[in-house]
Amino acid sequence: MAFINENYQKLQAGYLFPEIARRVNTYAEKNKDKKIIRMGIGDVTRPLAPAVVAAFHEGVDEMSKEATFKGYGPEQGYAFLRDAIAKNEFQDRGINISADEIFVSDGSKCDTGNILEIFGMNNKIAVQDPVYPVYVDTSVMGGRTGNAIGNGHYENLVYMPCTKENGFVPQIPNEKVDIIFLCYPNNPSGATVSKAELQKWVDYALKNKSIILFDAAYEAFIKEDGIPHSIFEIEGARKCAIEFRSFSKVAGFTGTRCAYIIIPNELKAYTQSGDAIDVKPLWSRRHSTKFNGVSYPVQKAAAAMYTPEGKKQVTEVIDFYMENAKIMKESLQSLGFEVFGGVNAPYVWLRTKNGMKSWELFDLLLEKVQVVGTPGSGFGPAGEGYFRFSAFASRESVLEAMKRLKDAGI
Repeated sequence: MAFINENYQKLQAGYLFPEIARRVNTYAEKNKDKKIIRMGIGDVTRPLAPAVVAAFHEGVDEMSKEATFKGYGPEQGYAFLRDAIAKNEFQDRGINISADEIFVSDGSKCDTGNILEIFGMNNKIAVQDPVYPVYVDTSVMGGRTGNAIGNGHYENLVYMPCTKENGFVPQIPNEKVDIIFLCYPNNPSGATVSKAELQKWVDYALKNKSIILFDAAYEAFIKEDGIPHSIFEIEGARKCAIEFRSFSKVAGFTGTRCAYIIIPNELKAYTQSGDAIDVKPLWSRRHSTKFNGVSYPVQKAAAAMYTPEGKKQVTEVIDFYMENAKIMKESLQSLGFEVFGGVNAPYVWLRTKNGMKSWELFDLLLEKVQVVGTPGSGFGPAGEGYFRFSAFASRESVLEAMKRLKDAGI
């Protein structure tokens, strides 16, 4: 008899974005004459930058010649990419990160979902609420929670509410937690965190020998000065944090797949008997055992983002998406919505009107104006009554969507 992993039966519903796709596809099948504008899932629409495409072609050409063909590459990533990341993302900004602390992967979704494998089952995990669903769902799948309870939470997880009242920056938990998921710029709210606030979390982690899992997938969209792009800008973070970054939204790699994780050499976790163990070798062992590395052409394409031409082209694409966010934010505010985000992140987070539920607004927008967003409750119970729009769309789609909302009096 083959037994299932019964933790999967604890999951409350299907993963958020496939559920959105299911509802939209069902509507589309019944209304084939309607043009649907999709601004729900955070998938990019602009093509890869020319410098990135040229490098991609070069990598493929190299694979076609015996003299330059590449077989299995280093699981941690090719040195040329890790060196470029270390220099351009960290060292040039005065942040102490070396190439040997970087692991190249096929996505931050995978990394944030897999990282818990190297940590013990008895860790108390804290998550923001609302937040990217992968943190919670993979904790459930791994047997790190109890059952779902009536308020939408799971037993044995510590939820840290992020609301308008606290600026979408949670309070330090009253109870001791061991692993803390933080995401800034935040998905879904688009909020950022100050260095002073982030220092409080680092100080807490150092005091309690906790580890912060810091998802910085959207740091390249930060426009305002003084906002930390990396947790490693904070004193002491090298001893208590892991950071996740991605090329998906920054350089349009959602369909190409390339990301990286940073684990400092100083980071330690502990055995039950209290012995300190280096964390980086644990992830290296897991990574090399379960992953054969990102393909050579993809890594070569990613490295091209750091050339002078690549930097300029990628920045232009980021500016395009952020102009979309500005248009959406201003349009939604003019319609009477209370709107957050859209300044240092490519997401616009709005409060629904008149106490409307998140999925009610989803259905209303789909049925009445054929515009798709993401219901806030899908990111956690504290997201109820909120709604997210993604700026990763064409300018034409953004303008048309906002016009439809205005014309319909939404």
